[in-house]
Amino acid sequence: MTKLKKVGLLAVTVVLVGFVVSSCSNNETFSNTNPKVVPKDLSDVFKWRMSAEAPPAREAITLSENWRSLTPNSSHYAVWIGHATYLINTGDVTVLTDPIFSNRASPVSWAGPQRLIPPSMTLAQLPPIDAVVVSHNHYDHLDLPSLIALQKANPAMVFLMPQGDKALLESKGLNNVSEFRWWQTHQVNATTFTYTPVQHWSGRGVTGRNTSLWGGWFLAGPDLSIYHAGDTGYSKDFLTTKARMGEPDVAFIPIGAYKPRWFMKNQHVDPAEAVQIALDLETKQAFGMHWGTFVLTDENIKEPKAMLAEELVKRNLDASFFRAPKPGEVLRLKP
Repeated sequence: MTKLKKVGLLAVTVVLVGFVVSSCSNNETFSNTNPKVVPKDLSDVFKWRMSAEAPPAREAITLSENWRSLTPNSSHYAVWIGHATYLINTGDVTVLTDPIFSNRASPVSWAGPQRLIPPSMTLAQLPPIDAVVVSHNHYDHLDLPSLIALQKANPAMVFLMPQGDKALLESKGLNNVSEFRWWQTHQVNATTFTYTPVQHWSGRGVTGRNTSLWGGWFLAGPDLSIYHAGDTGYSKDFLTTKARMGEPDVAFIPIGAYKPRWFMKNQHVDPAEAVQIALDLETKQAFGMHWGTFVLTDENIKEPKAMLAEELVKRNLDASFFRAPKPGEVLRLKP
């Protein structure tokens, strides 16, 4: 890769994706449960981007049209829309996680990480949504154009946000917004939503690092419990979540954006660590996410799915225990 291209990638990484410099904000700041785990600084970002080889080849993973079999009476299912976005129906509530339907994970439409695949369902093809949960405010997880479009289509829908992000949404005219610290809860219908700790960080530019929180969401419904890990490095937070919340029936866990390990390990799990999270949670079934949608890091696009399969074999676990489904595939969720 030429020096000019590397400098360009560095600029995109720092300004658009959120590998940010020190915050100038006077707002409250947050830390991980292990406060020694902090984001990499700008010198590390520079070292990574300038030493990286050519970015992985852009290749599309296969999508499914299976979601078209859903009807208004369908329940207890999930559909991977792409990245960390899942459409989840628990039989009590219909939820979207970290919805991003935009072409880029960026504050602008003309630069930043561009989708490799379209969303498996468009905004217009979604069923009515009761709640949107957001794990943290990085652009690939908190996409304001998607949130604005979702509220227009679902005026009564609620937004459940990390502490520190409510004002951002309200500044764009969004309402029904609540924000949460770890272990705080919210009731929608008969389902209790609990915001849980993970190991990550927050920031949407060159200021405001860690001035909002990051976490996962645990949904405890009448007959189904769901866990969505958002974006995370490996930590003991998942053992704590299981001890406090019980074993989820289904867990959605990231498996991508993990190379180089010296840079990404504290903030993004690799497939082996993702399997360990599933085991820590003692979930009955896990599904992968956070891969195959944007080029954010250095691993090949299809590597996470292959490494996940290898890890299951290595641990003598059934292939059905932790799947990397196709976007658009209907996943039947059973208590």
